[in-house]
Amino acid sequence: MAKLLEYQGKEWLRKAGIPVPVGRAASSPEEAEQIAAELGKPVAVKAQVQAGGRGKSGAVKLVDTPAEARAAAASILGTIIKGYPVRKVLVEEKLNIAGEYYVTIIVNSARNARCPMMMFSTEGGMDIESVPEEKIFRLLISPLNGLEVYDAVDMLVKAGIPNDQLMTFANILVKLWNAYKKYDCFTLEINPLVLTAGGDLVAADCKMEIDNSSVYRHPEMGIEIARDFPHEPTELDRIGWGIEKTDTRGSGFVMSMGFDEKSPGYIGYHPIGGGSAMMGMDALNKVNLKPANYADTSGNPVASKVYRVAKVVLSQPNIDGYLLGGFMMANQEQWHHAHAVVKALREILPKKPGLPCVLLLCGNKEEESLAILREGLSNVEGATRVEIYGREHVTDTDFIGQRLLALVQEYQAEKRKQGGDQ
Repeated sequence: MAKLLEYQGKEWLRKAGIPVPVGRAASSPEEAEQIAAELGKPVAVKAQVQAGGRGKSGAVKLVDTPAEARAAAASILGTIIKGYPVRKVLVEEKLNIAGEYYVTIIVNSARNARCPMMMFSTEGGMDIESVPEEKIFRLLISPLNGLEVYDAVDMLVKAGIPNDQLMTFANILVKLWNAYKKYDCFTLEINPLVLTAGGDLVAADCKMEIDNSSVYRHPEMGIEIARDFPHEPTELDRIGWGIEKTDTRGSGFVMSMGFDEKSPGYIGYHPIGGGSAMMGMDALNKVNLKPANYADTSGNPVASKVYRVAKVVLSQPNIDGYLLGGFMMANQEQWHHAHAVVKALREILPKKPGLPCVLLLCGNKEEESLAILREGLSNVEGATRVEIYGREHVTDTDFIGQRLLALVQEYQAEKRKQGGDQ
């Protein structure tokens, strides 16, 4: 999913008619001080990262003066929260809180639902997992009919919202649903939804995730990569997303796995499908080899798309091998993979002579695909450690792992010898 930062999500909520605190993002302590001075009131300084638990980690600070806002921003910017560096802070007005509520819309994928679902609780401002089950109220929303005001009112009555506040809350919930649908959200959450001392409802926080298959419909959001990473996107992640972004014919993407480009034993990893990917990981783990990346080419992608993935995987610096892991009897026509991998290896192997390559490919058009691989790589410069296997080893992770390890050990010994001779 494509996750927006809090300040970005709040801007789209504001455009949908949902009140948000006044403020904006800052990239430096000086800018934070200027924003606080312009607001002329106590402010909250909040780290902007794709991670929860910011308050617990000290990345949200309430201050009274511009000078304090500057100091708060200085203490937050540049820190690391759950693997994400803080590059921006949101400086916004401090709210006079009378009550805190929780509201979210997610996709309920249960067999008897398969539709959007709204969750509401009067116990906002804390992890929803910590809220007692009886305090969480759920409402399934028809994708065709949407959320009507009377549906929202029914849920709010059950939650115990006073009669004189029902329409205020209901109108916000309907606007939230309209935003969810308009922006093609996968998740849209406000926690807390604050009731101020003056009786206004304000979105004090925002978690917005856009369905990655719908990102192309929203160029106005400026989403760089429509994927959820446990880290800041790397250059490899950006290149990998570029393959998928411009070509929707089957799946074909690459993403980083923490490869430091210096340590030995990393393998350019090219699985075919989710189940195959897990088996390939098992093959690598059993022999203490590590994936430099994750990739996938499934759903019958065209050869040009598979080629781009294979070329990116193989082009990573200092990898000690390449594994094409087709640990499944795929129903897609595998000769597209064969043509693509041949082209990529013919371009890469002369530059990385002797690079270990174990190619496992089976399923539809298997015999033709293996013939393409063998013929296409038979006279390639540098193709001295290429082994090709089919269905006889489709689930044999032990064998594939051991063959790759043996080739990698030869390759590493050769590199050490060449280094010693220089």
